Amino acid sequence: MDKKEFGQKGEAAAARYYLDRGCRLLAHGYRTRLGELDLVLEEGDTVVVAEVKSRAAGSLVPAAQAVDTAKQRRLILAAQSFLQQQELADRPVRFDVVEVSPAAGGGLLVHCIKNAFEL
Repeated sequence: MDKKEFGQKGEAAAARYYLDRGCRLLAHGYRTRLGELDLVLEEGDTVVVAEVKSRAAGSLVPAAQAVDTAKQRRLILAAQSFLQQQELADRPVRFDVVEVSPAAGGGLLVHCIKNAFEL
């Protein structure tokens, strides 16, 4: 499986993770000139913006470390654009980072870091 395919499977696994917990998917792969949002979901009254990071087994750098301050700024700007366009700007927003890695025996392991950073 190549890197792109693994990333797509990781995003699908992360979406299932949220859907299994009662969230509603609002957008997947939302692109603006400001950046891309992997997943945008609704959990109750809260809009959840999830940045999905997939890593192969044995990766030396944890996936969450790839979401540095510059990446956070781009995600915040893209999320603000999405919220305004969808008339959701008055809703509370949460930014999660979801790490996806291969599980022993096949499948994928999903680890969600809720409130990874704030506006």
